Amino acid sequence: MLKLKSLKNIHFPEISSWSLNKQGGLVAKNIYLVGMMGTGKTETAKLLAKRLGSVFVDMDDLIEAREGMPILKIFKLRGEPYFRKVEKEVLADLADKEGLVVACGGGAFVDPENIGMFKSSGTVVCLASSPETILERTSRFAHRPLINVEDPLGRIRELLSKRMPSYAQAHCTIDCDKLSVEETAEEVAKCLKLK
Repeated sequence: MLKLKSLKNIHFPEISSWSLNKQGGLVAKNIYLVGMMGTGKTETAKLLAKRLGSVFVDMDDLIEAREGMPILKIFKLRGEPYFRKVEKEVLADLADKEGLVVACGGGAFVDPENIGMFKSSGTVVCLASSPETILERTSRFAHRPLINVEDPLGRIRELLSKRMPSYAQAHCTIDCDKLSVEETAEEVAKCLKLK
């Protein structure tokens, strides 16, 4: 976890080496990976950033650093509305940067104002998986406040149903149910026309 209180302490270098892709087209300022928890956003973003020589950022890590506590504790002590407010503020800071590959929280791309910030400051790629795959990938972690319930599969289905209209607004969607992290990163690169 980052030991920071704000994004002002992070150095974001200018990344000009990847501003043009192999076909000569411009790459958007930032690349945002959105979608439900357990779809592989963090690991895919890390790999993609490494391959692009870019800067990897995890929004949840920034929120935890800013608040000085884990997300689960933020939800418990301050509630989801407070968390979403902080998430929006962190996104506004990221939207002013360039050259980032950002792993976003599962609910970050639901708020209409957030969607506008995402889309105006970069390319949004939604990673999608089935509810069963999401449950399988997340069940061993206790830090997922929205699915720490009696019926986690039912809750995942409910969240997916509510979030699908928002996720459908991403620039492209990749079904990563049966893909490795490496294969997912390759698909993201194809989506961004970097290959």
